[in-house]
Parts: sequence; structure tokens; C-alpha cells
Amino acid sequence: MKSFFCFIFLVCFVFGFSQAYSRQEKTFLSQISKLDSLMENNDSKILDLFSDDVSFGHSNGWIQNKDDFKKDFESGKVKYQSVKQTELKELKIKNKFANIRRIIAVKGLYKNETFEMKLSVLELWIREKGIWKLWSRQSVGLK
Repeated sequence: MKSFFCFIFLVCFVFGFSQAYSRQEKTFLSQISKLDSLMENNDSKILDLFSDDVSFGHSNGWIQNKDDFKKDFESGKVKYQSVKQTELKELKIKNKFANIRRIIAVKGLYKNETFEMKLSVLELWIREKGIWKLWSRQSVGLK
């Protein structure tokens, strides 16, 4: 009986949580999920999610544009093994702009050296021709 009530609670929680977002927010959040999935799978289709003038500020101080990211990503300099969002801090959408603050746990290889870190990430997205594209991303390492 206890497991039945746990199941009902879980169904209500998941259903209620998914209903908390507008259709526009759900569409935007699906792009966030797609970004993490493509990164985790080291899939070059990730480049389709970026605005042409995207800017990355990494937790180690690197700043990259789209060409820099593409070169490092395709060369295998950085290979991701796991990208998991652990917390959504803030989500704002206004007109054709959106920002999201979230915490992610990342594991991978940098020049064949293992790394694992927890990051606080701020992403700014822009809707171009009806599609959300990453415009800017800044990450900060958390301890």
C-alpha cells in the first residue's frame, strides 16, 4: 500500500511539475535538454544550436567563439562523458530573448585527462527564425 501512495505522489509531482511551464517555456527547455544531450554524446549537431556570434566564457577563463568551439569539439580536445543538469535556478523569456541559470555536473576528458566538475551556468538564448539558439554562455566552477 505504501508503494502505491509513493507512485501516486510521484505521478502527481511529475504531472504537476510539467504543467508549471508555458508552451513557450517547454519548447525552450527542450532546446536546453537537447544541448546537454548533444554535448554528452559529442555530437557535432550541437553546432546547429548556436547563434553564429555565440560566445562562451569557460570556468577556467577561456573565451571562445563558434569557430573556436567547433575546432576543439571536432578535434576531440575535449570529450564529454556526462552532462547532467542538477538544478534549475532561473528561467526568463522576454520577446525573442531567454536566459537560464542552472547547475550542471560535467564529466569528461580534456587532452585525455579525466575531469569532473560542478558548474553554475548562465546561458542567454535568442530566437532566430522561430528557433532558440545559444547566444552566450558563462560558467563558474562550484566547489
